[in-house]
Amino acid sequence: MIGVGSAPIVITDGDGKSLYANTVTIPLAVQPQVTITTTLGKFVVELNPAKAPITVDNFLNYVESGFYVNKIFHRVISDFMIQGGGYSADLVQAVTQTPIKLETGNGLSNLRGSLAMARTSTLDSATSQFFINVVDNISLDTSAGGYAVFGKVISGIEVVDKIKAVPTASRAGFNDVPVNNIFINTTLQTQ
Repeated sequence: MIGVGSAPIVITDGDGKSLYANTVTIPLAVQPQVTITTTLGKFVVELNPAKAPITVDNFLNYVESGFYVNKIFHRVISDFMIQGGGYSADLVQAVTQTPIKLETGNGLSNLRGSLAMARTSTLDSATSQFFINVVDNISLDTSAGGYAVFGKVISGIEVVDKIKAVPTASRAGFNDVPVNNIFINTTLQTQ
């Protein structure tokens, strides 16, 4: 059983005689946090492994391996979201890990500042690409094919707002690409 709070611990011998008694306190689990540094500044996301364990584990694997370094935000729609984590500056898609199971219907919503996984039209197809909602996008919350939220921006939302405001154009068959590349310089789990 996993829990938080205080619990008595009693160790007895074979005759039931108490050998040791104490109370232990199990603290509230710390939510992992990742600091993402971009060419326009840095922001911190807090992840929710209790509600999206597969997605959080997947994201942290990419973070820990250094995968996101020199990837760009390749899709920016100012009244929708900013998306990155899959392409280099010349819009070449990086080789990724195996796609993960879609974790929608977990009680987390695509609200402004939330962090969600991007995917193709195939439900269980998310790999490395993520997006940050810059407005409330609750239409993406359907458990029958929505987009899995697994965290939220807890610091630096003004950087996300800077990114959403950059000019975009079509390039190499992609729409909504920032005219000037916005790089992910580092991703570091800071908690």
